[in-house]
Amino acid sequence: MTDLIARSAIDQRLAEIVTPVIEDMGFELVRLRLMSGKTATLQIMAERPEGGIEVDQCAEISTAVSAVLDVEDPLVDAYALEVSSPGIDRPLTRLKDFDTYEGYEVRVETQELVDGRKRWQGILAGVDGDEVLLNITENGEEHTIGLKFDWLANAKLVLTDELIREMLRARKAQTGDQTVDETQFDEIQADDAANDEE
Repeated sequence: MTDLIARSAIDQRLAEIVTPVIEDMGFELVRLRLMSGKTATLQIMAERPEGGIEVDQCAEISTAVSAVLDVEDPLVDAYALEVSSPGIDRPLTRLKDFDTYEGYEVRVETQELVDGRKRWQGILAGVDGDEVLLNITENGEEHTIGLKFDWLANAKLVLTDELIREMLRARKAQTGDQTVDETQFDEIQADDAANDEE
């Protein structure tokens, strides 16, 4: 496995179709999932190579991807297409993601048991070759473990105060938008608290 962008065979087939379209538009495919339901949903997460994506850019990708999927027609049943940003607590799907987000808290799940467990949580310590390094605390002791990228089933950033502040700062720096400030952090926390109560 070279990445966690697409897992199932149909996801991989769809990724093969849409990746060139997304890349030609100057974006990268972060994750693709065909999720079942009353009507299936094809969820695509994309971003600029330097990170970030705007709502209107998601709409442009949606239009372009819809056109190519109509021609290729890989899906028999009806589906809804959803194009979005990876979000703050984003999935980490490429080896480079683990390097980019070094120093942040992450949850990782392996396909098979590693040292008797599949779920890990700790601070990303970057990558070493094909291994993802994770600083974890067990029994009051801190140590670093290496998990081969090929062993991973899922990985995502943990939504922390520090992560939210950093993403707001990055957005402000990227856009030069003076309306983006850390007071928005309080609104995000309030929304999260409300969601937790539901």
